[in-house]
Amino acid sequence: MPQTPPKFIVLDRDGVINLDSDQFVKSAEEWVPIEGSLEAIAAMNQAGYRVVVASNQSGIGRGLFEMSALNAMHEKMYKALANLGGRVDAVFFCPHTAADACDCRKPKPGLLDQISERFGIELKGVPIVGDSLRDLEAGVAVGCTPHLVLTGKGRKTLDKGGLPPGTRVHDDLRAFARWLAGGDCAPRATSS
Repeated sequence: MPQTPPKFIVLDRDGVINLDSDQFVKSAEEWVPIEGSLEAIAAMNQAGYRVVVASNQSGIGRGLFEMSALNAMHEKMYKALANLGGRVDAVFFCPHTAADACDCRKPKPGLLDQISERFGIELKGVPIVGDSLRDLEAGVAVGCTPHLVLTGKGRKTLDKGGLPPGTRVHDDLRAFARWLAGGDCAPRATSS
């Protein structure tokens, strides 16, 4: 009998899973989950989805925090998720600033290419959930289906417009998880 390929979801981190800050999230103490976001990830896992994070972390390149601080933030996230029966399979991050002109800083698709390569999967049709246009653009470049959440910078992103065609809009990660499970009324879809 043929095996069903695993179901994946790609999430941005700051503003989607945890509260964002214009001064950057620089420590485990500053890493605070958005209400319901960790429960949403656990629900996705329980529905058979593997969750992967793709996040720009230019605070490293700017010298605002070290790798050890980033690792501590992710350890806090992993432990909090484990307490809820959830998990994130991997965190892919870009430590560079815009001046570095790398290929992994969203909106470029390098992080998504790394995910595809690491897991040996095509990302066509895989949901990408973000709060900024660059999250969605990076995903669309590799065939992901764009989903905007209105937490973090999401409301400003929606108000600014120019979202990729077919972007679905959700109040938060919890609303996205309900939609994914088929238990939520239809989210707003944009048309550009």
